[in-house]
Amino acid sequence: MAGPAEKFVHLHTHSHYSLLDGALRIDDMVAKAKSFGQSAMAITDHGNMFGVIEFYNAALKAGVKPIVGCEFYVAPGDRRDREAKGISDASYHLVLLAMNKTGYQNLLKLASIAYREGFYYRPRIDKQILSEMHEGLICSSACLAGEVPNELLMKNPAAARAAAESYLKIFGPDRYFIEIQDHGLPEQKQTNPELVELAKKLGVGLVASNDAHYLEHGDAHAHDVLCCINTGKLLDDPDRFRFGSDQFYLKSGSQMEDLFADYPEALENTAAIAAKCNLELSFKTRHAPVYKPPAEFKVTPEQYLRQLAAEGLKKRFGKNITDEHRHRIERELSVIEAKGFSSYFLIVWDFCNWAATQGIPAAPRGSGCGTLLGYVLGIGNVNPLQYGLLFERFMDPSRNEMPDIDIDICQIGRAKLIDYVRHKYGHVAQIITFNTLAAKAAIRDVGRVLNVPLPDVDRISKLVPGGPKVTLDSALAGEADFRAAYESDADARRIIDIAKRLEGLARNASVHAAGVVIADRPLENFLPLCGDADEVITQFEGPIVDKVGMLKMDFLGLRTLTVIERARQLVKANHGVDVDPEALTFDDARVFSLFAHGQTDGVFQFESGGMKDLLIKLGPDRLEDLIACNALYRPGPMQMIDDFCARKHKGDWPKVHPDMDAILNETYGIMVYQEQVMQIANRIGGIELSRAYKLIKAISKKQEDIIQAEKENFYKGAQERGIKKQQAEELFALILKFAGYGFNKSHSTRYAIVAYQT
Repeated sequence: MAGPAEKFVHLHTHSHYSLLDGALRIDDMVAKAKSFGQSAMAITDHGNMFGVIEFYNAALKAGVKPIVGCEFYVAPGDRRDREAKGISDASYHLVLLAMNKTGYQNLLKLASIAYREGFYYRPRIDKQILSEMHEGLICSSACLAGEVPNELLMKNPAAARAAAESYLKIFGPDRYFIEIQDHGLPEQKQTNPELVELAKKLGVGLVASNDAHYLEHGDAHAHDVLCCINTGKLLDDPDRFRFGSDQFYLKSGSQMEDLFADYPEALENTAAIAAKCNLELSFKTRHAPVYKPPAEFKVTPEQYLRQLAAEGLKKRFGKNITDEHRHRIERELSVIEAKGFSSYFLIVWDFCNWAATQGIPAAPRGSGCGTLLGYVLGIGNVNPLQYGLLFERFMDPSRNEMPDIDIDICQIGRAKLIDYVRHKYGHVAQIITFNTLAAKAAIRDVGRVLNVPLPDVDRISKLVPGGPKVTLDSALAGEADFRAAYESDADARRIIDIAKRLEGLARNASVHAAGVVIADRPLENFLPLCGDADEVITQFEGPIVDKVGMLKMDFLGLRTLTVIERARQLVKANHGVDVDPEALTFDDARVFSLFAHGQTDGVFQFESGGMKDLLIKLGPDRLEDLIACNALYRPGPMQMIDDFCARKHKGDWPKVHPDMDAILNETYGIMVYQEQVMQIANRIGGIELSRAYKLIKAISKKQEDIIQAEKENFYKGAQERGIKKQQAEELFALILKFAGYGFNKSHSTRYAIVAYQT
């Protein structure tokens, strides 16, 4: 329950995207502000905008007005100078808050410039660029590390006034504020009266802030440990960096009123600033680049795509084009055109075509293999009609989501291909990703900071099971040995208690292995950037890049494609034969003999001991068996392996219904793929393929409302097709049993082909 409405608004907070400095999880900080009855809240991470969209959406969802901001680092002179002697001399702090869309756009550009032009120890802007991009922004003087309070600490009141006047000149009296804080630090006790006096002399507003770095007062010790992880120091090091008090937690309005009882206007100004900040972001607009067909054709992208599709259909199938081909292509083109995605396909076609001319192996993986358009354009080499792959698994006609064709690329050619895309379309960046303090990592980091002997820390860490969803709490609940160590070992308890407070926080940023964003206008118009001149990187991670409407693709450097290409070149050089791996037919008994005998060392996705056992047990003799192996050799579906192998060797299996039997014939009556489940729901229950895919996802996520609704639709559709209610119930029960295990057949098919090529 939210408390009574408070006048105070948090305008200075550091989420965990202030890496290893802030410890506020975004959902937690928003929920806390809501519980205090605060109507608005700002995010002001150090030097970056990594978390602003996540924060914006979380705040709106909680009914709290989001104020997007950043605590920038400002160079004392030109942002491009690299002459400061140390990190403390290289920059001052300054808080900027977006009032509107103009201010937000300026934040994006400033945050990008800070990294791309001003990085020296930290990402920095300067007053020159600030004077060019100040519109729509509110500025406050920040903490003790701000230029104005810092000069006061240095006993330079004239310099402090000159600094304040320089910002006042840029922002004017309505948008520049002197900030005061009280975390029990003697330096704040010294400077606050001077800051108050300076605000009076200049006629500018005074604003109180909390400078929150963690959620609760009880998190102070864990935050101290986090700072040690950041600086590589031990907790008992007397010379290490520390915050100086335990008061940097998210305080309530009443606590702030007690602290600043002598300065009520400083509290009132927090609400006044919040009232001025009314940023509204829309995530409905897409910003994908527009492909420009060659001028001599005088056609639109849509017309050009249709022209290429018609040519590709003839090239792929010649005189064997059927009505099925024509209807499938027309259905795919109609959906793509209606959604405005023609340029997307042309861009993918363009760079895949260019890669082929340069001898760079590149091909789609995953659901992108399920489009006949991609096959006839030569983007990929998997005929979806031959393998029962569905367009609806790739693109949902009922949703306006950007398509997602993930591309595997020869590792050696990946950088060259990205350079081509950058030069062709103008604006390309790789995508950031954040590594977090997962359960095991948190234990190791905390143990090191507490100076617990490494063997002891390793022993504790190894008691935590592996897996992406494992938490310390789940390990304590489910692992008896880990719980026993916690209960009996004082060091283990101390490490785990602190690690639980830090678990899940962002630890560091890195570059996503495959993600690339493409635009035909400057990217900083839409999202903030980091990196340097040689490597442009987004400050938003992949899902957020999608959210703000950018065209994201996965360019994954795949070593296997490099190995295959190297082998091809060696054969050509030594034997004069050019073997095109994409032109191979999948009927060589010698290749399947290698698989059936488990002789698959170095064969893509088939070299593990468990997979070799499956191959020997199954004895694959066709590509479809390899496709099934990829899908079955995973947790969950593994339980079906023995039955699958037995049915193949026996050559017989229970028949259920003619339509269902036809769909499952290739997998011996077992539902192995998501596409099969979708086809069964469609052909027997009359459920549209796009809705059938939503049903699969609902089953895996246990979304009972969707499952129940589609179950009734399935029963109705089955009865309309002459199937009795009891049999319909039995068939739907099979869907429920197997849908959660189903694998993306498009993905499995492409990787089976790569394995065969290998």
